[in-house]
Amino acid sequence: MTMTTASSDTVGLGGPDVLPSYVQGDWWRPDTGAPVVDASTGEVVALVGGVGLDVAAAIEYGRTVGQASLGALTFHQRAAILTRLGTHLRSARESLYHLSARTGATSRDSVLDIDGGIGVLLTYGSKGRIELPNATMIVDGAPENLSKDGSFGGQHLFTRVPGVAFQVNAFNFPVWGMLEKLAPAFLAGVPSIVKPATTTAYVTQACVALMVDSGVLPAGCLQLINGSVRGFLDHLDLRDRVGFTGSAATARALREDAGVIDRGVVLTAETDSLNTAILGPDADAGTPKFEAFVASVVTEMTSKAGQKCTAIRRVIVPVERVDAVVAAIDARLTARVVIGDPRAPGVTMGPLASTEQRDEVLRSVERLLAGGASMAIGTLDEPAVTRADGTSAVVAEGAFMAPVLLRFADADADVVHQIEAFGPVASILGYRDLADAVRLTRRGGGSLVATIASADPQVVSTLFEGIAPFHGRVLVLDRDDARTSTGHGSPMPPLVHGGPGRAGGGEELGGMRSVVHYMQRTAVQATPRVLTQLTAQWRPGAPTSVEVGNPFTTPLSRLNLGDAVVSGPRAITLDDVSRFTDLLGHVSFATHSHEATAADPAPTHYGLDNLRLLAPVGAGDEVRVTLTAQQITPMEDEEYGEVRWDAVVTNQQDEIVATYDLLTRVVKN
Repeated sequence: MTMTTASSDTVGLGGPDVLPSYVQGDWWRPDTGAPVVDASTGEVVALVGGVGLDVAAAIEYGRTVGQASLGALTFHQRAAILTRLGTHLRSARESLYHLSARTGATSRDSVLDIDGGIGVLLTYGSKGRIELPNATMIVDGAPENLSKDGSFGGQHLFTRVPGVAFQVNAFNFPVWGMLEKLAPAFLAGVPSIVKPATTTAYVTQACVALMVDSGVLPAGCLQLINGSVRGFLDHLDLRDRVGFTGSAATARALREDAGVIDRGVVLTAETDSLNTAILGPDADAGTPKFEAFVASVVTEMTSKAGQKCTAIRRVIVPVERVDAVVAAIDARLTARVVIGDPRAPGVTMGPLASTEQRDEVLRSVERLLAGGASMAIGTLDEPAVTRADGTSAVVAEGAFMAPVLLRFADADADVVHQIEAFGPVASILGYRDLADAVRLTRRGGGSLVATIASADPQVVSTLFEGIAPFHGRVLVLDRDDARTSTGHGSPMPPLVHGGPGRAGGGEELGGMRSVVHYMQRTAVQATPRVLTQLTAQWRPGAPTSVEVGNPFTTPLSRLNLGDAVVSGPRAITLDDVSRFTDLLGHVSFATHSHEATAADPAPTHYGLDNLRLLAPVGAGDEVRVTLTAQQITPMEDEEYGEVRWDAVVTNQQDEIVATYDLLTRVVKN
């Protein structure tokens, strides 16, 4: 592949340039490409093509250079890079807002995409440092003893896969869609290759350019391929992971590819989703939960012009409240929605991403109407919209569409449970009782998210138990969380994003759950010595040393796994029953004064884990404590480290009376 120098500056600001890709550590630009246009005006923004790009070489570059650079870093070091990357993007996001408006996104839509993506980076930067060890492998669960004498045991370990994370993204979230896949893969130590949707690829390219220019990315950890990648699975195998967001038809073709079937490529897909909002029978018109429900429906119909995989498609309400809900939605749409160019003041809903996408949505609505729907709110005629100069007109070149609410007299009409109109479109259905609401919701065949609007615990329990197996996420909306809720359509980094069935069956995000998706769980069977070496956690039966001094003051540089300290025997008195903190001559964290805490914000002794009281201890008994250094974690960019001590308390008969993990913080040197 011939590499040509291409400016990393954002294209689309000065004319229809051919959009570059970023592969093998350099920018590469094809000779030609197809035009991509501004969703509001039809003006050509950029040309996108990929003829001549060597996909196989990009994959090999990720497997070699990217793997080597990320593999040299610990989880904490990768987490720190994610934090710096998120901070850099946050400082430069205004340029991304400018481009995002050309996709039809309002300023609020852009915040969901751009700030939401940056938030994912910062979240994984924080969680990686807090929840993962400063190492390159993850110990999964407790060790298993596999022999009577303790000489043979087992442990599950996660190690990173040695391939690439190849992501194929949809057009609706050109920044968040990339970063929500990138962050967990990067934290796991797996390099990413990004293939954005052509329609909005210029926004993704601008974001990648900012990331490259930040100077914090390890070599080979991120590549961007614009244009077609047809046949990319031919170059992948069991070392690699593919994350796909798009149509169910494309996902089906990928699943049937030989790369997945024969060579073991792991594919995660997020596809069509007929998400539901259910109004509980206790939510009378005018109540806070009713108003919150209506607000949620309108938001999901109009945010991103309804182009969200999590948008509400089916509004399921008690039969007797259908008219009231329709009227309330109509009133809120009339009062709050202004359609137009996102760059015009006062516009709250922009166009769809392209005229092709709008036409596809209109065809889907026609199919829904033919299948039994009637028009409750809206029209399929081209709407008059607010242009960038503030005037109002029908803009034939733009991809504008008015919000549409369809009504189904027959809630069991097949089309409403089969067809997703991926735009500002929802359908309202009436249910007879809770069992009927559950049945109708399940007919969607598996969804990303559902909302239950109810304050009745029994209603919530019945609905949740009935629909949870068909959903990846359920939001329960009532008066208490109406203002603080992040909303029906907003996936959060600590929680799983994905859903079963027609939603694709995959999981993305979800905190550390998504990190281990890019790793392999392996069961290791070995001696305690070997398990200690592999896990960097001391196991009972492995060698120990009693040369260590005071466990609360010995610096990290003088500690090794297996270092132990044994206290002298202590006769228990009645006073000791209530005063146990002097056992090792050390004042516990619970007795620190305010002055001591202010002077030492990282207390030496900061907690106990896994406490088990195995036998009674009374006055007259003698006890001793053996502390063994179980895990030693130097903290990145800090002057201290953390030590987890295995604590065993025995009595005068050498019976174990208690076990626990003691957590300490000590200086590194």
